Amino acid sequence: MKKMLMVVMACYGLTARAQVHESRNFLYLNSDSVIYAKRITLRPDFAGFWQLRADSRRVAPEQVKFFSNENGFFANTRRVTFGYTTEFAERIVEGKINIYQEIPYDQFLYDRYYRYGDGPGPVVNFRMFYNKGFENLKKLNYRNLKTDMIDNPESMDMLKSYKKSINTSRMLYTAAGASFVAGIISFLAQGNEVEKPSGGGFGHGMNIKGPNITTSLVFWGLAAGFGVGGFAVQRSGSRHLENAIDVYNR
Repeated sequence: MKKMLMVVMACYGLTARAQVHESRNFLYLNSDSVIYAKRITLRPDFAGFWQLRADSRRVAPEQVKFFSNENGFFANTRRVTFGYTTEFAERIVEGKINIYQEIPYDQFLYDRYYRYGDGPGPVVNFRMFYNKGFENLKKLNYRNLKTDMIDNPESMDMLKSYKKSINTSRMLYTAAGASFVAGIISFLAQGNEVEKPSGGGFGHGMNIKGPNITTSLVFWGLAAGFGVGGFAVQRSGSRHLENAIDVYNR
């Protein structure tokens, strides 16, 4: 009897989640309950504390898992960010796997100037997350995605290409940092060279030469080259990841 009751409750929970009407403005709470409203805003109160307003009702942001209004669909990143501070990420890709880009609170104060798609797509970074349906957010990285995409071989191949690109870009960035430091060391090691001829008194014929920075310039040129190469490979890796998600969401 207990097992039957647990099955019924689980089925009810899944049904309740499936019945969320995303065409309406709503707050999806951590308790999996949903509050619908005509107008939902995120604004600071007179004391400076941020709060969500669903019509006349006030809700603390930390109690909200997702909310949707005329500006978009947003997820609370509290559980996946350092310090467990409440911030929100906007859903920029919707599908079997949803992608979110974290944005600062300040953009809710005005007509938000941030819009994914206004310019070149952002490089994958620590401010991007994903989930399936209304599940908890996860950080957008290879380790997490390889588990959630295991059922799609084509996406997994693209994900492996993404991993290779990221490893290569990290090596290039490391080489860039090492070359830059080597340039600094070379510059400091040369210093000001003072040549004193054997004849004459103090200061007679003294020749002060500035440091020869040719070697340093070579190192710094390499650093710039490695840095640009790392960024280019990183951008290419982001394309592999984007393609993997697109294929998975077909």
